[in-house]
Amino acid sequence: MSRTNGQWRLARRPVGNFQDGDFTWCEEPVPALGDGQVLVRIVYLSLDPTNRIWASQDSYLPAVKLGDVMRGGGIGVVEESKNGAFAPGDVVQGLLGWQQFYVSSGSDLQKLPKLPVPLDAWSGLLGAIGLTAYFGLLEIGQPKAGETVVVSTAAGAVGSLVGQIAKIKGCRVVGLTGSDEKCEWIVKDLGYDAAINYKKENVAEALRKHCPKGIDVYFDNVGGDILNEVLGQIALRARIVSCGMISGYNATTPPPGPSNIINLLVRRGRMEGFIVLDYLSRAEECFRELIPWWAAGKLKYRVDIADGLESAPKAVLRLFDGSNAGKLIVRVSPEPS
Repeated sequence: MSRTNGQWRLARRPVGNFQDGDFTWCEEPVPALGDGQVLVRIVYLSLDPTNRIWASQDSYLPAVKLGDVMRGGGIGVVEESKNGAFAPGDVVQGLLGWQQFYVSSGSDLQKLPKLPVPLDAWSGLLGAIGLTAYFGLLEIGQPKAGETVVVSTAAGAVGSLVGQIAKIKGCRVVGLTGSDEKCEWIVKDLGYDAAINYKKENVAEALRKHCPKGIDVYFDNVGGDILNEVLGQIALRARIVSCGMISGYNATTPPPGPSNIINLLVRRGRMEGFIVLDYLSRAEECFRELIPWWAAGKLKYRVDIADGLESAPKAVLRLFDGSNAGKLIVRVSPEPS
């Protein structure tokens, strides 16, 4: 019996935030497999701030072409295979796209090992999220016990892990997030020492209160005004991890540079960007620590699930208005039994 593949295709370059009409819903038959090919049924689709970049411009990956299936990371299960490296039932991950099925040669798929974690952990704890938090903080930030670490989007997928890892390493951790509920979650459940609601509090004053000795490490997911306020209060030899700048992704004109950038010179600080793709080859090293921390209750993750592929264009907006908590994913189809 023939199957239909529902897809979201990029219809136009977004201007500002994603709008109705930026994506077009399409349906087409799932093609018969050729020799060496694999058919993947997508289970979870990852929604990420970089979706906005991929839709509009070349970056570390080329921009999605107009008319193509929207790019997105995903986890799926092999339904059919004419490739000896994959068997039906194998769980895989890759850039599967905003669609229900994906046909691959297998070269762009990673078979997930059988580990004692739920399947959604590959979205919220392991995978790109875990690698980003782990290597971004420990390799770029290089925190030392007793130092003060500040994390923006501290209730988000990456930020929530970063703060917990910093606590495991013996740091004082302050998180910035956008609601009282999220502030309570990161302090009471995740162990942050303090939380700042940037939508209600004066960020500069709150940072001075909670970081009286200055900021040694800042894990930056937002850029913009918050980055500028942090730069104003960095400690000597501070390290700033530039992971994302979501505050400017929907800007129609380039935002101005931070006025406090001179403090990088005065305080002999360092600001370094990184892309998680640089660390894929070291995934096993990361997982060897994350999984025992999770099993021991030292590291928690949360997934925020939108149901059905049809929900993706609306759900992705939650990344930009701050209404998601934890890792935002779409449940495209049921988990394999």
